[in-house]
Amino acid sequence: MNATPSSTPDVEACDVFVIGGGPAGSTAATLLARQGRKVVLTEKARHPRFHIGESLLPSNVALFDQLGVRQQVEAIGMPKWGIEFVSPEHTHRSYLEFAEQWDKRQPYAWQVRRSELDELLFRNAAAAGAAALEGCRVRDVAYDAEGATVTAEVDDGNGQKTSRTWRARYVVDASGRDTFMANKLRCKEKNPAHNSSALFGHYTGARRLPGIKEGNISILWFEHGWFWFIPLADGQTSVGAVCWPYYLKSRDKPLKDFFDDTIALCPELADRLKDATLVGNQVHATGNYSYIASHAAGERYVMLGDAYTFIDPMFSSGVYLAMHSAFDAVALVTTTLDRPAEAARARKAFEKRLKIGPKEFSWFIFRVTNPTIREMFMYPANPLRVKEALLSLLAGDLYGDSPIKPSLWALKGIYYLISIRNWRRSWAGWKRRHRNIEDMGPLAGENILEAR
Repeated sequence: MNATPSSTPDVEACDVFVIGGGPAGSTAATLLARQGRKVVLTEKARHPRFHIGESLLPSNVALFDQLGVRQQVEAIGMPKWGIEFVSPEHTHRSYLEFAEQWDKRQPYAWQVRRSELDELLFRNAAAAGAAALEGCRVRDVAYDAEGATVTAEVDDGNGQKTSRTWRARYVVDASGRDTFMANKLRCKEKNPAHNSSALFGHYTGARRLPGIKEGNISILWFEHGWFWFIPLADGQTSVGAVCWPYYLKSRDKPLKDFFDDTIALCPELADRLKDATLVGNQVHATGNYSYIASHAAGERYVMLGDAYTFIDPMFSSGVYLAMHSAFDAVALVTTTLDRPAEAARARKAFEKRLKIGPKEFSWFIFRVTNPTIREMFMYPANPLRVKEALLSLLAGDLYGDSPIKPSLWALKGIYYLISIRNWRRSWAGWKRRHRNIEDMGPLAGENILEAR
């Protein structure tokens, strides 16, 4: 292991500087600190802080095991055994259970408060030896042949701010949707294949599914997009609408009233919330958000999770893909620092592997409003083990030993055959989606929090 650069009176030194104290950043910091490296982990806010994305995948469980926090996550989580799909075009409900996937050893995950999960992982990184700093906002990263100079503004929590500077041999960007490095390098592109926005809030008193299904996530389609319904362990339920731009552009009233009207368009959801109360009378909105960076790694930096790409959250893939990218990135960082001659090859392998998850999830996300795919979710069948493969995908089992690729190819083949057989319906569905994703410009209520 090469030596850490020496510090000067005004400049601190570290092996790895991590921007962002969410799941990706805390995971990478934990694993690198365990190697004995000097790691600085920074979070611009202070834990616990609000974050959306509360639904985990069964494949997260193995990652929590490796981090040594599974019992802690279990203590704060609501068990999630499967997914419910509700379509306005069908009178029945479709229930998919993770126990039916290819690998039967991963039958469940959890719904969690992200404020609690993220703080748990952040504290775990500190316990592993990382210097974990809150209220630390990175302002600049300047590279040279030897590494990077990182400048940050640190808030002591009492309104006093000071500037600090580090010399780092490597920088991990896990800044989430701030996309620090992608913005700095101007390599971030909005994903034209999925242009949508979200409204969301938390409710008490929502009617949940009975029995073991109580913690399951529900996906409810409606005319202008889809809803999520995520039960949390403390009795609250996260409810959100992912909508097409033309619909949000039509808002002409306060955000809460608009959200109430949107919920009313989905009778099943409206019934579940008829006796519920919106917590704090607060509705959040976030604007056009699907994007990807042109690359994920450079000579002495890597972008993880949402700092690299963000896709529609329909299948709850965000936390898992972020954490998995952190595990993979540790090998890249290690190679770069200890065996620099192999770094270019390691970056190429990392980039290739990183794209697997977003690519597979996106194929289904981009087609989920198509009548053919919707039928396949509402009437799941298992020829050639395609249902097991689909459930493995939804569980996040894309990097393990389960031989699901042939069955996923078969599933896609069935989709294309059905689409060709029903070409008029498929063509109409394609045209409708093409209209739906048209960019309508800035949206009213974008990236704000209203309480009125």
